[in-house]
Amino acid sequence: MPTRYLLQKIIRALLTICIIVTFVFIALRMSGDAALQIYGPDADVDAIEALREAWGLNKPIWKQYLIYIGNIFHGDLGQSYLDGRDAVEVVMERVPKTLSLMWITAIVTFLIGIPAGIYSALHHNTVKDRSTMTLAVMGLSIPNFFLGVLLILLFSVTWRLLPSAGSESWRHYIMPVITMATAEASVFARFMRSSMLEVLSQPYIRTAIAKGVPWRKVVRGHALPNAAIPTVTVAGFFVGSLIVGGVITENVFAWPGVGRLLVDSVANRDLAVVQVAILLIAVSMVSANLIVDLSYGWLDPRVSDLQTKE
Repeated sequence: MPTRYLLQKIIRALLTICIIVTFVFIALRMSGDAALQIYGPDADVDAIEALREAWGLNKPIWKQYLIYIGNIFHGDLGQSYLDGRDAVEVVMERVPKTLSLMWITAIVTFLIGIPAGIYSALHHNTVKDRSTMTLAVMGLSIPNFFLGVLLILLFSVTWRLLPSAGSESWRHYIMPVITMATAEASVFARFMRSSMLEVLSQPYIRTAIAKGVPWRKVVRGHALPNAAIPTVTVAGFFVGSLIVGGVITENVFAWPGVGRLLVDSVANRDLAVVQVAILLIAVSMVSANLIVDLSYGWLDPRVSDLQTKE
């Protein structure tokens, strides 16, 4: 992989993170007075001014921004306005719960979506194909929040089989994972089906069949490896979808993760925690896309050569 290609991708990733951090910082400050929203309009004026002074909210936005960037380079991302703890600590204590939910969802997504796409492609233009793709379209069309509420209504309220909130046991994972994996598995199924159909129409597949290679060996040895390569492109979007879907799902099921913390912090105007949470999300998404770009350049050197010449 050319060094120039690698540097281009890393610089773009860092620039993207810087733009996101800047936009979020300015948007949060311009959305209202955090001190006034924390204490309320009926609070003592001196108390509000004291909070502004303590957190530097009485300074111009550009000065607050310069101070914030300077603190980042010193490893200081601010303290929570609500309890005074380090904002990084507040966010990081929620990360394990979010990661556990995302990993299980990813595993379920791959175990369902990829085999479903392969199955559909191998039964192209049959009832099995149409039925599988109909289910995929339905899964992709149902919003996360609606599916989550529907599952709670059925399995928690009506049948009383599963808990509707919390994360104490494996039973708490079932509905959140189903809610997130339904749409993701549908995406992988449709993408894998298209990729498999394209590979199966290639001349080398027909040549292998003409030489008498068994059909199962053609699928496993020739079609699947080549059809799997384009799915690398989906991986970056998959991480982003998991994060966005996680924010919604965690709030529907009262899951104690980063997504719920982010929504609560926005509501409470805890700016430092919001900034750290969004920075973590941005770094995760940008890093995932960077890995995808580098992997694609490694798998297909023509991609890196072409972009290096541009």
